[in-house]
Amino acid sequence: MQKNFSISGQIVDVFQRNIFPGTIHVQQGKIQSITPLDDAPQHFILPGFIDAHVHIESSMLVPTEFARLAVTHGTVATISDPHEIANVCGIDGVLFMLENAKLSPFKFFFGAPSCVPATLFESAGAIIDSQAVDELLKRPDIYYLTEMMNYPGVLNKDPEVLKKITAAHTHNKPIDGHAPGLRGNEVKEYASQGITTDHECFTQEEALDKISANMRILIREGSAAKNFEALVELFAQHANALMFCSDDKHPDDLILSHINSLVKRAADKGFDVFDILFTACISPVLHYKIPVGLLRVHDSADFIVVSDLKKFEVQKTYISGKLVAENGQSLLERIAVRPINNFKAKKIDGKLLRVDAKNGLKKIKVIEALEGQLITRMLEVVPKIQNGEIVADITNDVLKIVVLNRYEERAKPAIAFIKNFGLTHGAIASTVAHDCHNIIAVGVDDNSLVAAINAIIETKGGVSVAFNSKEVSVLPLPIAGLMTDEDGYSVAAQYAQLDKNVKKHLQCKLAAPFMTLSFMALLVIPDLKLSDKGLFSGTRFSFTEVQVTA
Repeated sequence: MQKNFSISGQIVDVFQRNIFPGTIHVQQGKIQSITPLDDAPQHFILPGFIDAHVHIESSMLVPTEFARLAVTHGTVATISDPHEIANVCGIDGVLFMLENAKLSPFKFFFGAPSCVPATLFESAGAIIDSQAVDELLKRPDIYYLTEMMNYPGVLNKDPEVLKKITAAHTHNKPIDGHAPGLRGNEVKEYASQGITTDHECFTQEEALDKISANMRILIREGSAAKNFEALVELFAQHANALMFCSDDKHPDDLILSHINSLVKRAADKGFDVFDILFTACISPVLHYKIPVGLLRVHDSADFIVVSDLKKFEVQKTYISGKLVAENGQSLLERIAVRPINNFKAKKIDGKLLRVDAKNGLKKIKVIEALEGQLITRMLEVVPKIQNGEIVADITNDVLKIVVLNRYEERAKPAIAFIKNFGLTHGAIASTVAHDCHNIIAVGVDDNSLVAAINAIIETKGGVSVAFNSKEVSVLPLPIAGLMTDEDGYSVAAQYAQLDKNVKKHLQCKLAAPFMTLSFMALLVIPDLKLSDKGLFSGTRFSFTEVQVTA
């Protein structure tokens, strides 16, 4: 039951770019009136923060649990792309997210996934075609067409892609973009289809090209992809074209901060606080036309109380007039969940992971993972060969990477090599592997890889650390192999321990090893990635051979 109450403080009117002492009167979850005062307490009341693009699934938490953590940081709403669970469970996965989200007062705004599967070069658990997209977009609880990753399809006017875009226009709903590295005339052509955002920019120059094509830039800072520092200077001249997003946020990161940290960091750099708050609180509401209050009379009472406009320490979070977090403590209750999944893979034998050297072998193509980026580079290196087999070269940090189709009982694994994980022994594996979420693993030897892979096959989804062939730690993810119904704080602690083990005992050099691993199968981000069907060049958008022969 919503309470009627009043709260006084320094009211931050982002629209009028004004701060004044006053009292906000709330009745039945809405702001009835705002009364100016001569004096008021020295805390600040402002609209709640909004994550303008996030895959809830990447938190490994269902929406109701994600909300319990996010509200402590002043987040009141998200623009949520259910693309990940849709690739596993199809429309049923989207409906699962919608239904679970309705059990929370937190404001989730889901879109219709535009690319399921993302490409035809990998095995997904489902297909959502243009007709299904149109049906989803008819729903009042579907607010937009999610990131159009198939930018080659847009540029080449693929009929099925254009039907999805047309459906969004027919239902008057925005279209999100996803075009990493796209520049110049190609950006203009891409945007001309009515695609209005992009969260994949990793340079200012790229962002400016897209802004000139009337696209809005979502400054992304997630657990793996961190583009804030590269793009924050856009506030100097293009604040009205910006929003903040996390895209993918693992649970241990979500415990620590969310959009609030980006607001603080931008303020620390001296940018105008009203520009920053417009980006964090207002722009997503106006762009996506979502029903979130903006601290105006008759608006829904969605607002936060912070200590000051420098540190932005969140004291209270209100959603629809309900106090949902106070002094870092979530006041939202846990909700029971009925799992949904799609998992058929059976345990594998180490013999499947052997890579025989071809006659005339000179070099192998190696994926170079980059810290804080989703993009990778392609290297050609001289392989280490033992008994006619290409093996991991620990000395040069060239490890084996495996992707196994989880939707078939006995699929043949795809195998390649990767640099910059830095493991000195053992292996890690996960069923969080964008976009189709097959099983992905990196390791120094086949026995450890098998142990890590089989551990998550046994739990039908999860993330695992194999210290050797016998000692394995697992965080099960029984919901689509992506999420768990456990308490969010417990999940964050379990995940943090796995992360610590990978860094301390396996000597991984990456800041977010599991998140980085999850993107090594993401074919739509250049350059070199691995799908369950083979090594793939995102630049050429075609498969390529691991072994380079004379």
